[in-house]
Amino acid sequence: MSLVITNIGELMTQDLRNGADAAVLRDAAVVLEGERVSWLGPAASAPAADESFDAGGRALLPGWVDSHTHLIFAGDRTAEFEARMAGQSYSAGGIAVTMEATRSTGDFDLTRLAMGRVAEAVSQGTTYIETKTGYGLDVENEARSARIASTVVDEVTYLGAHLVPAGADPDEYTDLVCGPMLDAVRPYVRWADVFCERGAFSEEQSRRVLTSCRDAGLGLRVHGNQLGTGAGVRLATEFGAASVDHVNYLDDDDVASLAESWSGWDAVTGHGARGTVATALPACDLSTRQPLAPGRQLLDAGVQLALASNCNPGTSYTSSMAFCVTTAVLQMGLSVHEAVRAATYGGALALGRESGMDADGVRAVGSIAVGHRADLHLLNAPAATHLAYRPGIPLTAAVWRAGVRQSHSV
Repeated sequence: MSLVITNIGELMTQDLRNGADAAVLRDAAVVLEGERVSWLGPAASAPAADESFDAGGRALLPGWVDSHTHLIFAGDRTAEFEARMAGQSYSAGGIAVTMEATRSTGDFDLTRLAMGRVAEAVSQGTTYIETKTGYGLDVENEARSARIASTVVDEVTYLGAHLVPAGADPDEYTDLVCGPMLDAVRPYVRWADVFCERGAFSEEQSRRVLTSCRDAGLGLRVHGNQLGTGAGVRLATEFGAASVDHVNYLDDDDVASLAESWSGWDAVTGHGARGTVATALPACDLSTRQPLAPGRQLLDAGVQLALASNCNPGTSYTSSMAFCVTTAVLQMGLSVHEAVRAATYGGALALGRESGMDADGVRAVGSIAVGHRADLHLLNAPAATHLAYRPGIPLTAAVWRAGVRQSHSV
C-alpha cells in the first residue's frame, strides 16, 4: 500500500544534496511505499496513492535517531538522584546498584521493561534506537542483556566495559571483557563501547577493549570526557570510532582531533571518509550537573554532532529527544535546525545508517529522502521552531516507523 502525506506546512528533510534551501520545503507532500519514502516535493505535484493523510499544515521531521541509550535494566536509583540534587557529586559507582537489580530480574520482566521504554520513546517521535549492555557485567548476564536488546531495539552495543564490579581485579575483569564475554555477546551486537573515565576504565584498559572488539569485527564507540579531560576523544579518533559520547570536557587538541577526523568528508554529498561523531547528552549533563557539552564550538570547528537521550536509571532517566533538542537550543547555542539535525541525521551518522542500504538490508535513517526508511515525526505545530519556542509541551501528533503509523500516535 502507498500513502501520501500532504498539506505539510514545513518538511524538514535533513537532506542537503540539493542545497540547504531544499532541506526545508513548504507546502509539501511525501509518498510512502511500504517501508520506504518513494517521492517528496510540492503538495500540488504529489502523485496519487492508495491512501492519503492530511497533515493540516503541520511540520514533518525525520523520526528522532537516539544513538545512545541504556534500556536493559531493572531497579530504581531515585535515592542517588536526590543525593546528587542535594550536592553530592556524580561518580560511576551507581552502576553497581543497577547491576544487582538487573541480574536478579528474570528474562520476561527484563524484556517487558525494555519494551515499555521503547514504546515510550516511539510515542515521542523516536523511530530508530540504539541500546547497550552494561548492567550484567558477567558473561551470562551480558550475553542475556545483548540477546534481549536484540529483540527490542534497532542497534545493540556491547558495554561490558561499563564498570569493574566490586571485588573484581581490574585487569582480570578487562581480560574477561576482551575474551569470554566478548565471545558470548558477539552474535547479538554490532557495536562495542568502553567507559574511559576515572572510576571506570583507564586509558590502557580501554585500549585493550577497543583493540579486541575491533579485531572481533565490531564497530567502536567510546564514553569519554564526561567527568574531566582524559583519553576518551584521543582513543576514539585514533581507533576510528563511530562516535565519542558525553564530551563535556574538551581541550583544544580534542576539538582539533575531532574536526580533523571529518576533513575528508563532504557534509553536503556525504562522500568521503567519515570521522568520529561527537555525541552530546544534554539531559544527562543537567542531571549530573556537569557543564553542557560545547556543541556550538564543535559545530563551528567542523565536527559532526549528534544529540541522544542517554536514557538510563541513574543519570538520565528520560527518552525525550525533544527535551534534548530544546536544551541544545536554549542552553548550548544551537539553532533549532542544527539541533534537529543532530537529533536525526547526526544520530544516523553516529550509527553508520545515514545513507544507502546496508548489506543487512537496513535503509538509511535520520533524513527524509527517496529510498530512505520512512521514519517520520509529525508535530502538532506549524514549524520545528516550536520545539524550543514551547519548551516542555508534548508536540508529537503522529509517528511512522518504517512506513507503519504507530498505534500510540495521537
